[in-house]
Amino acid sequence: MCLARGRLPSAGKTLKHPFHNAEFVTTAANWHQLPGGDAPEVAFAGRSNAGKSSAINALTQRARLAYVSRTPGRTQHINFFRAPSGALLADLPGYGYAAVPEKIRRHWEAFVARYLSQRAPLVGLVLLMDARHAFTELDRQLLSWFLPSGRPVRILLTKADKLGTIAQRDTLRDAQRTLARDFAAGWIELQLFSATKRIGLAEAEAALSAWIAPPPQGDGAEKERPRHQGE
Repeated sequence: MCLARGRLPSAGKTLKHPFHNAEFVTTAANWHQLPGGDAPEVAFAGRSNAGKSSAINALTQRARLAYVSRTPGRTQHINFFRAPSGALLADLPGYGYAAVPEKIRRHWEAFVARYLSQRAPLVGLVLLMDARHAFTELDRQLLSWFLPSGRPVRILLTKADKLGTIAQRDTLRDAQRTLARDFAAGWIELQLFSATKRIGLAEAEAALSAWIAPPPQGDGAEKERPRHQGE
């Protein structure tokens, strides 16, 4: 089940498993270390204990591609992984948990905010929220950085397997109401997800595949692509 706001653009040929067998490419601690080229990028972000690494591992079918740490918040850079199609998966630093010096925290915030608002190849954001603790203040801050870009967001309400059927339904309904009330102008999709039980995995893959698919030739899609800061 998901809620979609805004109209998804038509796309060319899509892949059933867009990020299977992705490989680590590089890590970036500042703007100048970001990979070059114009391959489409999908960013993954979320609170440090929201299950981001587990979701990435499930979507890539690589057991330890993104390290699942016993101490959340260890990722301090943007890590990039390249899919066989050439598309990039960008794993952003987890937020809201790590005990790090204030100077480093401020650097993360400035770097991630600039990346989300100005990175030209970025085609969409996957925002992971623990289904039991969705829409924290920091989740809202991240959306405020990204939504003005006009790019799509897909929210994965993670750890859905820890909820019963009725609780899953109520959680999804409450999240939909929050979107309708606070983010009505955003281009946002919402779904339940569990990396361990594979809940919503195929649904998420289909959405990401549409994001990175080349536009159909001759439909003018390239002309309609919004221009963003930094291009």
